[in-house]
Amino acid sequence: MHHIPQPVPRKAVTRTRRLARWAVRHRKVAAAHLLRGICYGAGTGAIGLLTLWFQKYI
Repeated sequence: MHHIPQPVPRKAVTRTRRLARWAVRHRKVAAAHLLRGICYGAGTGAIGLLTLWFQKYI
């Protein structure tokens, strides 16, 4: 008796392709959100450092 390899489940392939298509469609939005988050983080860090400096020297 020969072993016949099982095919990859179609649902898994479809889910992967669907996720890839979603990522391509939404990459501009994701990049904008990433940039916004980086800016918020940098601003929060700068204000935090400025506050520490202000408390220490003034």
